[in-house]
Amino acid sequence: MKKALIHDWYYVNGGAEKVLKSINNIWPDFDHYALIDFLDEKDRKEIFLGDNNYVNTSFIQKLPSAKSNHRKFLELFPYAIEQFDLSEYDLVISSSASIAKGVLTNANQLHISYIHSPMRYAWDLYHPYLKESKLKGLKAWYAKRVLSKIRLWDVLSTNRVDYLIANSKYIAKRIKKVYRRDSKVIYPPVDISSFALEINKKDYYVTASRFVPYKKIDLIVEAFSKMSDKTLIVIGDGPELKKIQSKMSANIILTGHIELSEVISYFQKAKAFIFAAEEDFGIVPVEAQACGTPVLAYGKGGALETIEDGVSGTFFYEQSVDAIINGVAKMNSIKFEPERVRDNAEKFSKERFEKEFKETVEELYKDWKEKNG
Repeated sequence: MKKALIHDWYYVNGGAEKVLKSINNIWPDFDHYALIDFLDEKDRKEIFLGDNNYVNTSFIQKLPSAKSNHRKFLELFPYAIEQFDLSEYDLVISSSASIAKGVLTNANQLHISYIHSPMRYAWDLYHPYLKESKLKGLKAWYAKRVLSKIRLWDVLSTNRVDYLIANSKYIAKRIKKVYRRDSKVIYPPVDISSFALEINKKDYYVTASRFVPYKKIDLIVEAFSKMSDKTLIVIGDGPELKKIQSKMSANIILTGHIELSEVISYFQKAKAFIFAAEEDFGIVPVEAQACGTPVLAYGKGGALETIEDGVSGTFFYEQSVDAIINGVAKMNSIKFEPERVRDNAEKFSKERFEKEFKETVEELYKDWKEKNG
């Protein structure tokens, strides 16, 4: 069986790439495709697990400034993804939070798409995106026109996929809303074994993320700047760095980008992990729980599926400074047991994902072959 694995783009090693690592671990003989590939060698070795790491890319790879800002070419994405000739493959698996599921396949091919999210900037984050971009006049009109066209293409292209797999119940509901399609839920893999349980905690809180608007790291920092008796460790970097720095006080420590071993150490010893994003699933809060560290999270999205209230963490229900402050007080009133926090994380292990995903794909392929000859 010839197999192709299609991803939106390779430029960071994030949550979606952890899914790809596990899929490559199940079947190491994929041919790989993506709009762009700007991975450094360290991340490439981490994701592809061997010499089979060449990625076929689209013409966007060669466009000026594609490496620094590929999203400026959004209008070209549908055309670019449709240029891949996949006719020689029996099985096509796409990993999609944007465009990958739109590849063209024929009646003799099975296409299964693992959906991390319907396009956020075209659907759920459409209005916040326009507001934060502060576009006016002709530029605002053009952005709205492009996103309108993208939404139409997004819905139509979903009909090209034979089976949809969602990364959470939350995303399955969004898939049903946007695409009017049912999907099977398979939670993403979390490398639980790399995040060892630590029972002895220190008196500090931690958060970690890429500094982009929807992660709401600025809210967490602002909240802790008003709680001078509580120490917060902030791990990460990104476009909102200056905004976050402007809200920091003496009790907040910014580490920047650090090695995984240091991240794990901070997670293990923290009193709690703070998470303010509305995330599709959220791998990092599960990694914190694997260390026996409870999570205070915004009570919406995938966090409601990965955190057991009162056992492995608790919630606040408004993305605001006051809600986070009250959430910290609420958390301090609960006695968490690190072993039980860790037990909750075990449900989302890498081994569980690889077994479930392999069995699902093989069953779908068998059924498809029987129906199509």
